[in-house]
Amino acid sequence: MSSKGTNLNIEVVIHDTDTAILTIGGELDIDTATSLHHHMANQFLHGRRHLVLDLSDLQFMDSSGLNVLIKAGREARNTAGDLHLAAPTPAVRRLFEITGLNVATPIHNNVDEALATAARSVPATDSTATSAHQTDEMS
Repeated sequence: MSSKGTNLNIEVVIHDTDTAILTIGGELDIDTATSLHHHMANQFLHGRRHLVLDLSDLQFMDSSGLNVLIKAGREARNTAGDLHLAAPTPAVRRLFEITGLNVATPIHNNVDEALATAARSVPATDSTATSAHQTDEMS
């Protein structure tokens, strides 16, 4: 599913039963943070414990966006899952470093690296390949 807010684009792809990839582009700020929060909450609601955020097209993020990511990381850990941040732009990566988010939340160079790390945290009995790359449908 693709959603376009005022200055934020969010594309959700279901990678497997436990993992969703959210591609985020544009500006994540006070006007758009709620939209991202809703998309991530929807994924948790549908049983996905591992979220990979592709930040390669995210040009700007303020403290509202940072807060949404911190809350999502906490929610993921509460469900025995995790949040992975992939390919942040230099400005966004610097924000993670200044605030220390990079200490608590894995930051990866690309989506494939993030998916590989997420896959290592999935129990072996999980059937993760059954619904690879299905497009998310918001309820």
